[in-house]
Amino acid sequence: MSIPKGKLIAIGGAEDKGTDLEKGEVHRNNLNFFELGILRRIVEETGGTDSRIEVITTASTIPQEVGDNYVHAFSKIGCTDIGVMHIRNREDAMRPDYVQRVRNCAAVMFSGGNQMRLTAIFGGTSFLKTIHDRYQHETFVIAGTSAGAMAMSNTMIYEGNATRAHLKGEVKITTGLGFMDNVIFDSHFEKRGRFARLAQAVSSNPSCIGIGLGEDTGMLITRGNRMEAIGSGLVIIVDGHEIRHSNMADIPEGNPITIENLKVHFCAKGNGYLVNERTFVEQMGTATTPVMTDVY
Repeated sequence: MSIPKGKLIAIGGAEDKGTDLEKGEVHRNNLNFFELGILRRIVEETGGTDSRIEVITTASTIPQEVGDNYVHAFSKIGCTDIGVMHIRNREDAMRPDYVQRVRNCAAVMFSGGNQMRLTAIFGGTSFLKTIHDRYQHETFVIAGTSAGAMAMSNTMIYEGNATRAHLKGEVKITTGLGFMDNVIFDSHFEKRGRFARLAQAVSSNPSCIGIGLGEDTGMLITRGNRMEAIGSGLVIIVDGHEIRHSNMADIPEGNPITIENLKVHFCAKGNGYLVNERTFVEQMGTATTPVMTDVY
């Protein structure tokens, strides 16, 4: 794949115990979860508060509420040109006016919800092709939170209960939107205990780097390779390139997996990672997380 000129901003979302992302069920509304710092970073990378940003609510089962929430949140930091696309099915995704809106904006942002809705509705459409083309050839920004982040890669987790993720076959993988082909994203990583889920996904696909995104935390990705941690939490990198032993190919489904020599890196704000080189970078951004001192 050629080096893209655009940028990806993958965000982990926020904890909401009334939301089951695997099933796409939302039981209560807890959507105003962005710290303004992450939104401001998206706007900054997009070109400023005058830039046109289109919010795509397809993954959500409550799109109107999600769209209104984004418009309100962006307006709080001075943005006045925010559009919302309530694309609910493949017929909507093929509408010429939606494709034209993608051609005219500076960025798109995929909301959270169910990532399978994104791949099933957008896969193979001119809408998705237009986003791909702009990402490859222009300084175009693609942001996504939770399901919107998980769908960014070519290899996508779409199901996997964290309490059973240590068992072979419990983590389900399919093809995502394909903006990156050598990573696997997982969201709500710390609060929902998804390390084993991502570890199984990586052990099944060791050519991919696993990226576990915490709440109010994300990765800014440039040139399809250079990643910078943003936000207030942690991004956990899982590297399976040097796995020496894995029983994934030999055990029946439902049995515990074993993995030897899985590499793990913790990235806080300002830390970075180079995907192709598989290298941790201590200071990728201009501002690193301050060192905490004991308080008595």
